Order: sequence, then C-alpha cells, then structure tokens
Amino acid sequence: MTFSELLDRVGGVGPFQLLHLTLIGLPVLGMANHNLLQIFTAITPVHHCRPPPNASAGPWVLPTGPDGKPEKCLRFIHPPNASLPNGTQGATEPCLDGWTYISSRDSIVSEWDLVCDSYKLKELAQSIFMAGVLIGGIVFGNLSDRFGRKTILSWSYLLLAASGSSAAFSPNFHTYLVFRFLTGCSMSGITLSTVILNVEWVPTRVRAIQSTAVGYCYTIGQFVLPGLAYAIPQWRWLQLTASVPYFIVFLWSWWVAESVSWMVLSGRSSKALKTLKWVAAFNGKKEEAEKLTLEELKLNLQKEITLAKAKYSVVDLFRTPILRLMLFCLSLAWFATGFAYYSLAMGVEDFGVDIYLLQIIFAGADVPSKFVSILSMSYLGRRITQAASLLLAGGSILALTLVPSDLQTLKTVLAVFGKGCLSSSFSCLFLYTSELYPTVIRQTGLGVSNLWTRVGSMVAPLMKILAEVQPFIPNVIYGVTALLGGSAALFLPETLNRHLPETLEDVENWSQQAKETEKDPEGEKASQRIPLQPCDPGLVPS
Repeated sequence: MTFSELLDRVGGVGPFQLLHLTLIGLPVLGMANHNLLQIFTAITPVHHCRPPPNASAGPWVLPTGPDGKPEKCLRFIHPPNASLPNGTQGATEPCLDGWTYISSRDSIVSEWDLVCDSYKLKELAQSIFMAGVLIGGIVFGNLSDRFGRKTILSWSYLLLAASGSSAAFSPNFHTYLVFRFLTGCSMSGITLSTVILNVEWVPTRVRAIQSTAVGYCYTIGQFVLPGLAYAIPQWRWLQLTASVPYFIVFLWSWWVAESVSWMVLSGRSSKALKTLKWVAAFNGKKEEAEKLTLEELKLNLQKEITLAKAKYSVVDLFRTPILRLMLFCLSLAWFATGFAYYSLAMGVEDFGVDIYLLQIIFAGADVPSKFVSILSMSYLGRRITQAASLLLAGGSILALTLVPSDLQTLKTVLAVFGKGCLSSSFSCLFLYTSELYPTVIRQTGLGVSNLWTRVGSMVAPLMKILAEVQPFIPNVIYGVTALLGGSAALFLPETLNRHLPETLEDVENWSQQAKETEKDPEGEKASQRIPLQPCDPGLVPS
C-alpha cells in the first residue's frame, strides 16, 4: 500500500482537507498583493520641474520636448523673454529645486523623487524584491528540510507581516529596499511550504485539482489588489493594509498539519502516527484510526525512507547527457517565463490604459489560460503546451514593437494575450519539471530550474532602462528570450501517459523508450502505457 492509499483510508477527501485547503489557500490571496504591489505604490505621476524660489509670481513657462509636450526634467534658467524671436527657447537646466507632481495618489516615486536621473531606482526596487525571492528560495528550502514545512511556513508568515509593515514606515528609500528584500525572502518561504503541504495531504488522484484550487486563490488575489489600491491612494497605508493581515495568518497557521512524510523521515514517526489518527477522527473514520499502527506507517513509507538515505546533489544533474539536456532546456524555459511575465505584469503603466482596469483584465486572463493549459497538457502533451505557450507569448511581445503608440487598444490586447500565455507556461512548467526529473533528485532539479525564473524576474525590471537608448529594445529582448525558451522546450522528451522515473538509471531507459515510441508509436507495448499520475503543479505566481 502506498502512502496515498493509506491516506484514502483515513479520509483522503474530507472535512480535514477542506479546512487545510482553506488555511493555506486564503494567505495566497494576499501574495499577489506583494508580488505586484509596486504597480501602485511606485506609480510615476505626471510631473515637471518646480520653479526656482526667486521666480515671479506669474505662470512659469516650461520648455517643450520634440513631441510638443512640456519637459519633465528640464526648466528654463530664466523665464522666456518676450523680446526673443518667435520659437526661440532660452537656456535650460535640470530640476534643481525638485519637482511638482500632479496626481490624486502618492507613491514612493513622488515621495523620494525617483524620476529623471533617478528613475532607475524605481526599477531597482522591484529587482531588489525579486532578489529577496531568489535568496529566500535557497535559504528556506534548506531550512524546511531541517525544521519542517509547517514551522517555516508559520515563521515566513510572521516575517512577511513584520517586514511588509515596516516598509510602510520606512524613513528613506534605502530602508524601504531592505524591508522589501526581506518581504521577498518571506514570499519564497511561504510558496515552498504551501506547495508541499498542499499536495501531501490529498491522494494522488486529486492533487492536480487541489493545486489548481490554490493557484486560483492567487488569481483571485490579483482582482483584489486593484480594488485595494483604488480605495487606498496613500502608498504607506496600502503597504500596511497588504501586510498586517499576515499577523493573523501567523496565529492560525499553527493549526496547519505538518507533513507526515517529513515527520517519518526526520525520526518523528510517533508524532506522524498521532497526526494521522487525528485526521482520521476529524474525517469521521475513527475505526480506521484505531487500526493504524506505527509499523504499518513505516512500511507504507519504506520507499521514501530508502530513497532519502541516498545522497544526491546538484552535481548529479550533470551526470548524464539526458539530464544535462533537461537541465539546460528547463532552465532556459523557466528563465524566459519569469523574465517575460514580469515585463508585462509590472509594465501596466506603459499601455496608456487605466492601471486599475488593466490590472483586472490581466488577472482575468489567468482564468481561461490556466483552464486551457490543463486541457492542452492532458490531450496534446506537456512539450507542445510548454513550447506553444512561450512561442505565442514571445510573438505577442515582439508584435508590441510594431504597433503604433496611438493604437493603445491593440497593444493592450497583445499584452493581455501574452500574459495569459505566460501564466499557462508557469502552470505547465511546475508539472512538466516534476515529471521529467527522477524521484531521487526531483526536489533538487525543481529547485535549480525554478531558481532561474527568480533570476529572470529580478533582471526583467532592469531591462526597461534600455528604453532610453531605443524604446523598442526592452520588448525585443523580452520577446526573443521567450522564443528561445519555447524553442528549447521542443528538445525535451514528452511525459504524457508515461510512468515517473525514480532513479537516474530510469531516466536513461525512459528517455530511450520515449525516442523509440516517437519513431514507432504503434510499437509501444500496452504495458508501458501506464497513466501518469499528476505530480505537484505547485503554486503559480501569476
């Protein structure tokens, strides 16, 4: 009997699972707030140079740029003299006395003057946050193996609440960056533990449904964010509102059940048995709870215990040609997805549409895209789905460079379509990566591959700086990278309707069988057509 079958005995789908899903799913609603918060807390309002203190009381005339609009970063040294020839501009200078902002809401940009020569600091702030997500993934991944998934989840909630609230009281920009970095770290701790605890407490047959449910919690959170931002125009209060609820989440997180597999592998078998019996009683299976024994639990987890004794590291990912190919192609696909996704998600100001409305539209695009990706993965296969989602996303981003600036509706449609494709890519990547790597090194392979999407999301904001050279350069880089990621996915083996590899040797045999099947589809024995149980799609940041 497998652990999944044992879980069925104590109530694989029952009141406990519903309560558990609620406890870990509700906090995911607020994670979208922090991932995308800077869309609203770092909005760049209309601005122009503040007149010098000795300026006359009359209207101050601003120089105009090539587009005929007033300059944002220059002012006349002296007011234009009426005796000057028509059309003659006087000498100009930078905004030595600061800027005047025209907006109904404040932001970190207007508070700390992150405009003109300092506009790069705005993009740096988002990159620092993503750097925190990257470092947090490395640190909390190791800590969760040592101290438990539930413990790290609870303390990550507290870190998010504390660092997010502290960011709201930052006295200066540098302090703000420190707290945003810590917030990013906590986001990784929450994501990693939520993914594991979400799927380990349900049987294999409903894991995909359970993971999709949590993924849709994130999608709903994207609808909540623009409503909060519209109601709270002050960035400090918005930051605080998004963070304080996690103090309450920290308190209720102690009701979340720890991973039984982790407890057994960590020598806490008695506590694991006690937890299972409590779950059985909660689900109305008291008779089954009384039948459970410590020996039976260890027997059902014997395979996991045996595999855990074998030590594997990142080095083993380079051991064979097929593993090296998988690592390279998956890393490029993960990087391209994170890189292109955050270029669109954090660029809502670039489309000339109301940012509140556009954020709602962006969130709405995730609903059908995730549904379509599940159908495509189930019927067309993982490889086609992964490649198509990135290729279509790359094409739509490149198309943005060809659309005139006055066709804002068309640009918005292309951006929404591209973001939907990238959401599908995220959904597919978690499942596809989990299926490609063998059991003995699956967590390591998934962690290393996922690391690249963090790098991509960290670099994406910085690419926008290249727009000062030519406005189209960032979108060309985003689009070409997505196309490269989609092309790399075509070199990966298909996993649809194939059993999961457990050892490194299985990968070699399994890959060879996949090649033979592609050459001779009818030659595959019926016994090899084992329905593939869906692995953990994971928590998708879209």
